[in-house]
Amino acid sequence: MTRVAVFIVMVALLGAVTAQAQAGYGYGGYPRPTPPTPSPPSQTPPPPAGPPLRLDFYKYSCPKAEAIVGEVVKNATTNNPGIGAGLVRMAFHDCFVRGCDASVLLDPTPANSQPEKLAPPNFPSLRGFEVIDEAKAALEKACPRTVSCADIVQFAARDASKFLSGGRISYGMPAGRRDGRVSIASETIDLPPPTFNLSELIGNFRNKGLNVADLVVLSGAHTIGRSHCSSFSDRLSGSSDMNPALAASLRRQCRPANASDDPTVVQDIVTPDKMDNQYYRNVLNRNVLFTSDAALVSTFQTSAMVFLNSVVPGLWEQRFGDAMVKMAGIEVKTGTNGEIRRNCRVVN
Repeated sequence: MTRVAVFIVMVALLGAVTAQAQAGYGYGGYPRPTPPTPSPPSQTPPPPAGPPLRLDFYKYSCPKAEAIVGEVVKNATTNNPGIGAGLVRMAFHDCFVRGCDASVLLDPTPANSQPEKLAPPNFPSLRGFEVIDEAKAALEKACPRTVSCADIVQFAARDASKFLSGGRISYGMPAGRRDGRVSIASETIDLPPPTFNLSELIGNFRNKGLNVADLVVLSGAHTIGRSHCSSFSDRLSGSSDMNPALAASLRRQCRPANASDDPTVVQDIVTPDKMDNQYYRNVLNRNVLFTSDAALVSTFQTSAMVFLNSVVPGLWEQRFGDAMVKMAGIEVKTGTNGEIRRNCRVVN
């Protein structure tokens, strides 16, 4: 069967499958989470919802806000593409814990020695904090106490995606988020570890209002960045479905120099410094690091999505922007619910 015929069949079957089902991303040193003990219902009603997010939120209050963030991100990613990968990952890790409220940026304090950024999924692997600091400092000079850190995180991820994809990923990011005041390391249990199978991933994403298509598309962020070997060491044995040639190469690269060493390797062995759809070809060829990556071809529905993202020019890039905007709306704080921090590392 020709490649075109295969494509047509996959499109038709995918439409039939997705009509029936409406239904990770992470590469630090994760422990496998256990379900948390349910908390008793809160007796305090949640604060009223604020105004919705919107495009051009800072058009009048800080007209150059997005341009300022973009310039800082451009400089950072030009010097080090890995920082751009860290900024994309930061947006995900922020939104999946307490919503998109910049809680991942808060430093430890005497009152809270274990914020999110020190939890195993984030420390020491999460990168890009200094870029957020630089953007915030520039914004405070231009428009004091106007642009939230939560919005900066999402703008930075958007801009990093644009620069790392050569402009092929381009989308507007609604804004108007407020910054949260709470950050707790143990709550990073909400982040899906790289050891999750497909059922676990689908459930995790569903809990955040994201569906199977979002899961497959956002997993494509693994086309950029590096991973600690400890995050996939279980897949380097002969029983893994990883391509044997890749497994052999990784075993050589992951030999620690000493007992405490945890080497890092690129996540995309073909185009490691570009955000593109090569990730999906890697999935099909079993050239991926994580169990969560390999899991994307464990059902027909997700396999069809992987295939289409791998062969249709521009499809993944468009869908990635849409999924990032959707994710950036998770449990946001707006209006009087939250604050605009002066310094992204500490509450006011």
